[in-house]
Amino acid sequence: MAVWTRFGDLFSAATTEAFTSVVERVKIAFAGDALTRRQVAFSVAMIALSAKMAKADGVVTADEVTAFREIFHIPEQEGANVARLYNLAKQDVAGFESYAQQVVRLFPGDEEILEDVMDGLFHIAKADGLLHEREMGFLDQVAGIFGLAKRTYRRIKARHVAAAGADPFEALGAERGWDDDTLKSHYRQLVRDNHPDRLIARGVPEEFVSIANDRLAAINEAWEKVSAERGL
Repeated sequence: MAVWTRFGDLFSAATTEAFTSVVERVKIAFAGDALTRRQVAFSVAMIALSAKMAKADGVVTADEVTAFREIFHIPEQEGANVARLYNLAKQDVAGFESYAQQVVRLFPGDEEILEDVMDGLFHIAKADGLLHEREMGFLDQVAGIFGLAKRTYRRIKARHVAAAGADPFEALGAERGWDDDTLKSHYRQLVRDNHPDRLIARGVPEEFVSIANDRLAAINEAWEKVSAERGL
């Protein structure tokens, strides 16, 4: 991911600094390059909130480290800068609520990429095979700070928590009371919004494609169940 060649620019000035300063630097340093700005912003958001989630849970497992690396393939020469941001977030006395609010500032009015951040956090949290109570509380509160629509968050949660046993309507973020045409239109929009190419275009790393494919597969599986139930 070419964005890592620019990532170090954010941390060349100081060993430690407030996360708000990092956020401001992202907004200013890449103001003329919207795609790079979004890629860097997504990386910063994921690294910082992953650290805060680990602090909330109290432990970082090898599985969670592996899951993180499935989202980010970090060049060896940039490892120190990533570790610097991770440790800053983990050691900072500021709570995760403050960090989540700063992430919202990176993506004003952009629910789609905030949904991607939530997806990545769920992917890491469940890597050890269990979503712990503290992690679930962390994720619920972050989703609230992000301002994600309740239907959107239920869809994300159903995919990661309930998995195969999820209500297919909930997994689609749909309502059972919708007519067939509304359901079909909603499903088609979900497929368009969650196509891997669309995600990469809005700033997620290329490594995220495997997660994007899982998301799309879950959407299609839920739609098959809804279609069978409705006789579509």
